[in-house]
Amino acid sequence: MSEAFEKGLQVFREVYGDEQAEGLRAYTVEGTGFGHKQAEWSMEFPFGAVWTREEQLPRKLRSLAVLGMVIGLRSYEEIKYHTKMGIANGLTRQELEEVFYSALPYCGFPIANTAKAAMLAAFKELDEAAP
Repeated sequence: MSEAFEKGLQVFREVYGDEQAEGLRAYTVEGTGFGHKQAEWSMEFPFGAVWTREEQLPRKLRSLAVLGMVIGLRSYEEIKYHTKMGIANGLTRQELEEVFYSALPYCGFPIANTAKAAMLAAFKELDEAAP
């Protein structure tokens, strides 16, 4: 795998843990599953080239920006993933709630309702996984 893939996988590992990172590595190295290139490119570009630019924008702030974008896109699964990623990157639930409140006037109530449901699902999963 490329250097960008390895850098991206390290960021992914720090956020989602060893088990998911190693599963993703195996999936991309095997290279036979449907969409395996998309997983590889996700590690190289967003994770390897963008999320590693911490000197320009710390992960916590990048999480805020990205979460706002995926809320605007009304992408339930991405909102859920980026809520978890935001927590891993140092955001508090109160800060995440403020992102939700900011979505109300700028994205609209229906989109914000989708975001609220996804964020609450993410919190529930995090709470259930906590020791």
